[in-house]
Amino acid sequence: MPPPTPPTPPTPPTPPSGETSPGLREPAGAVSVSTLELFFDLVFVFAITQLTAGLVAHPNLPGVARAGLVLGVLWWMYGGYAWLTNAVPPRGGATRVLLLVGMAGFFVVALSIPDAFDRDGLAFGLGYLLVNAVHTGLFLKSSEDRTVRAVLRLAPFNAVTAGLLVAAGFVHGTADWVLWGTAFVLQWVTPYLTRISGFTINSAHFVERHGLVVLIALGESVVAVGIGAVGRPVSVRLVVAALLGLALSVALWWTFFDGDDERAERALEATEPRQRPHLAVTAFGYSFLPLLGGIVLLAAGVKKAVPHIDQPLGTAGAWFLAAGVGAYLVGEASFRSRLGIGPALPRAAAGLLALASVPLGTHLSAQAQMAALLALMVALIVLEPAPAAAPVPQ
Repeated sequence: MPPPTPPTPPTPPTPPSGETSPGLREPAGAVSVSTLELFFDLVFVFAITQLTAGLVAHPNLPGVARAGLVLGVLWWMYGGYAWLTNAVPPRGGATRVLLLVGMAGFFVVALSIPDAFDRDGLAFGLGYLLVNAVHTGLFLKSSEDRTVRAVLRLAPFNAVTAGLLVAAGFVHGTADWVLWGTAFVLQWVTPYLTRISGFTINSAHFVERHGLVVLIALGESVVAVGIGAVGRPVSVRLVVAALLGLALSVALWWTFFDGDDERAERALEATEPRQRPHLAVTAFGYSFLPLLGGIVLLAAGVKKAVPHIDQPLGTAGAWFLAAGVGAYLVGEASFRSRLGIGPALPRAAAGLLALASVPLGTHLSAQAQMAALLALMVALIVLEPAPAAAPVPQ
């Protein structure tokens, strides 16, 4: 007599189109970063270069405030394109062409950065408006209904922000600052004004994409070392200055890429899909803002330090170096805290301690301050507690 056939388990109900069953997650690594996205990132390199040059040319509080506002609105939309290609991979010809149009808009924005608060404000605003239009249009090509609904809720806020920046191109003085400040604030409070849970996050692609942004931004700090050395004989003094600047960039790289990127991917993947967008926008949006700002500040400080490495730095150069390392570490601490991927307090404390290096730069030399900051980074890397094991996706 043949053995009885085991009963067939019931088939779980299929979720509605565009929805994800509560216990299911999309497979990690389903989408990888494309060469077009890497090509697109070259515009961000240029934007970082422009911001750094602006700080070197205007090393004062208004200059820092302008750079902060520009970086804030730039990062909101540039990060938005990372979300875009995460949901709508650039595979078809039409999608690629539109993404290149968005790239052109970003290039106009980057060209306008040095005088965005003056003669080139309108060019910045119009370029930003084009970037917004392409972003929304491409997102509507998503095959997931809930993603389309989410972007339709988000699009009006982005459009108002772009409109504020276009309007800022027609005014000057206090009105210009008010419009820029309103645009900045509106963007970064948008996640609390509209539901973003409809977006789908592919964790592997999302983390890789943002890691590459950090990498290319750090590349600007390396370039800043070379620019500071241009036209000077390669003496022992210059080599020491260049290696100190390079070592600082390496130390910043180490703190992020020594496992935080991998742990971040696992933390995202372990999060329930509907909660993942909120975690993504706080960890990779809010926390990345001081992290990227720190890289810009450090690059500006290195540009000022390398040519006069054995001489006291001006107040601005010393603060750029200290605040650059400090802001980066505070951003990293926030990143770790939001994702729960490692101890955040040592990095936050080291970030604040970096500010104590300013008197070394202003009273001794740029070399002394850079050496102290490097020693602080090495001590942090060596002494901070190892992160606990990252959560494993179920």
